[in-house]
Amino acid sequence: MPNIRFGAPMDLLRQVVPGFMFLCLFCTFPVRAQATDRIVVLKVSGPINPVVADYLGQEIQNAHKEHEALVVIEMDTPGGLDISMRSIIKEIQNSDVPVATYVYPSGSRAASAGTFIAIASHIAAMAPGTNIGAAHPVNMLGGGGDGQQKAMEEKVANDAAAYIRSLAEMRGRNAYWAELAVRKSVSVSAEEARKLAVIDLVAADLDALILAVDGREVLLNTKTETLKTKGREIVVREMNKRQRILDIISDPNVAYVLLMLGLVGLYFELSNPGLILPGVIGGISLVLALYAMHTLPINYAGLLLILLGIVMFIAEINVASYGLLSIGGIASLLLGSLMLFDSEDPTMQISRKVLYPMVAFAALIAVSVVYLAARSRALRPVSGAEGLIGSRGVVKVDLDPVGSVLVHGETWTAEGGDGAIKAGETVVVRSVEGLKVKVRKIEKE
Repeated sequence: MPNIRFGAPMDLLRQVVPGFMFLCLFCTFPVRAQATDRIVVLKVSGPINPVVADYLGQEIQNAHKEHEALVVIEMDTPGGLDISMRSIIKEIQNSDVPVATYVYPSGSRAASAGTFIAIASHIAAMAPGTNIGAAHPVNMLGGGGDGQQKAMEEKVANDAAAYIRSLAEMRGRNAYWAELAVRKSVSVSAEEARKLAVIDLVAADLDALILAVDGREVLLNTKTETLKTKGREIVVREMNKRQRILDIISDPNVAYVLLMLGLVGLYFELSNPGLILPGVIGGISLVLALYAMHTLPINYAGLLLILLGIVMFIAEINVASYGLLSIGGIASLLLGSLMLFDSEDPTMQISRKVLYPMVAFAALIAVSVVYLAARSRALRPVSGAEGLIGSRGVVKVDLDPVGSVLVHGETWTAEGGDGAIKAGETVVVRSVEGLKVKVRKIEKE
């Protein structure tokens, strides 16, 4: 039998096997690609508020972490808060993933804050039948005299004009028109916007947009990137449940309704302690309203007037003002509601269809409680010693002068008036002294 040496092959195996096992183990772990085949679509429909800014900011950051190819913001907005708009634009400017703003579907608009966001995006597109512009900043400051107010508005307009001009110049868009949109509130259709170089293109739908931007070069921070969007997977990421709820209550009309329900609920609880349910509903509604108000331009004088109105209604229960406090409460409630949101932007105001019915409802509830409280004070007591006075009873044991009577289903020691009163006769209680009642005989009619 030949002499076979195993040493050399075994040494070779000892060197190869560990490397092979490491390679197999490495291959079992997922490796993140530098770019995925996905286009992320975000949908904005309604005012730009802190919830929308949080939603867009988070999704743009997630797109960066997941190395997405493109973020598309489908937008239909009448405008919104300046601070939220600037937060969104900062996220777009610092994004390593291209962001396209697409005004869609037909009939939508990118007004006010939406104009700024579209111009700041790497790609600006619109669907046929949409419009963009009317970006003049509205008053959200309030206060001051006419001269002071005019000077403040001019400062705000100058700041907004300089900001939108810088955004347009950075993206190579029509800076002159952008400034006019702020100073003169001009607005144009999709086709006009394309001809004026306000936007990059007009696309009928999302698929057309994705095909149109394929191969287009965009500037991401300091580097130029060529988009490769053809055939990419499209992923729609909408607001999560928490964001949807917060977005709903951030609407001025919803916030106002929650505020009124909260105050009416607490008013019920304070005027009728122990009901519990109105207090619970009122407390929850008030907390939600206060959260919503921190996202809205609140006039605190208006809020204080509403609170003063509720205080007047509560005081009316305990003070005989002959209705003056109730009238003052209704007036305070109405004036406070009209002043509550300090903005000329229609999207940040309470609809009159909501305001007047809610004021009427709150006033009706308050006046009804005051009326019932006043009526209850005027009623004769029906329990206790006071409730016995004036009540009728039947003599059980002859009163000569002391005996017993049956009143309210109870037997009382009784003392009659002049003369004896026989058992079975009807008497009326005149007064109560301890555990004895004084009665008088009722003559038969």
